[in-house]
Amino acid sequence: MTQTRYDQGMATRRSVLGDAHVNRAEANKTEFDEPFQNLITEAAWGHVWSRPQISKRERSMITLALLAALGQWDEVAMHVRASKNTGASPEDIREAMLHVAIYAGVPAANHANKIIKETLAQMEESNA
Repeated sequence: MTQTRYDQGMATRRSVLGDAHVNRAEANKTEFDEPFQNLITEAAWGHVWSRPQISKRERSMITLALLAALGQWDEVAMHVRASKNTGASPEDIREAMLHVAIYAGVPAANHANKIIKETLAQMEESNA
């Protein structure tokens, strides 16, 4: 593990997902999944999400589209919650889901939209 890449990854992960989420993940880490957690922190967050070529907003939209296309529903909800930190608006997310409908299929986009609406409503309630 490259410590610099890991440290950058942890900083990016916290900036996108929030301290509360990362703290929970770290508290729940076990000997079994520690290598996996280190891998995603270093590779996904320290390398891909930390690259300067596109914004976190754009990465958020791409990520949501890919997760919806792949049917990764728990991850869709997590990244919708993260959108408050990335700058991806509900309108941005809607546009990404229109792409999902055309390029990955209406059923995937339809189910993702259900999860997105529920998650956005929960986020709205928690801010009220």
